[in-house]
Amino acid sequence: MPIEPGCKVFVSVGATFSKDGILRPAWLEWEDGTRYKIERIKHCERAASLKAGGIGYRYTCLICGQEHFLYYDDADGKWFVERK
Repeated sequence: MPIEPGCKVFVSVGATFSKDGILRPAWLEWEDGTRYKIERIKHCERAASLKAGGIGYRYTCLICGQEHFLYYDDADGKWFVERK
């Protein structure tokens, strides 16, 4: 299945590292400049984005009461989400 162009949206993310070295995103900023708080991180795993392409860490996040995937591509240090 070909990857749809434009379905990967790079976003700015505010994140912290715990004293154990664990990376935890706290908020993300969408294309229009709106900042969304990450209410909860439900899960984090190494995974590929099948819709947008790319591999890295996939955070299953609760944002505005809805579940979303946030990806951190550790090869280039960029954060992205899949456009719905």
